[in-house]
Amino acid sequence: MQRRHLLALAALTVLPAPASAHAILMQSIPRHAARLAAGAQTLTLRFNSRLDLARSRLTLLRPDKSAEILTLLPGSEDVLSASATLTPGPHTLRWQVLAIDGHITRGEVPFTVAAA
Repeated sequence: MQRRHLLALAALTVLPAPASAHAILMQSIPRHAARLAAGAQTLTLRFNSRLDLARSRLTLLRPDKSAEILTLLPGSEDVLSASATLTPGPHTLRWQVLAIDGHITRGEVPFTVAAA
């Protein structure tokens, strides 16, 4: 009987711990499918957990299909922000974040920029 208890205890110590949650996008400016004015804008994404900002990024896909990796603005550990000058047409803000628990999460926020 004692041997069974020891085996059960040993099994519990070698089983993997439950995985931590990925970083989940809680709020975005612009919102999904939003319509913005052309010109300088600050794009902001807020997540449910702290991020490794050095290993997270925002990429802006422009109407001409070009991609621009945006320079992140300093701020909170759960927010990615960047400034961009937007031109009319469909855009997509593509994000990739590394949560401090080591999980990578990716996503996109499509939006449209209206002509002036």
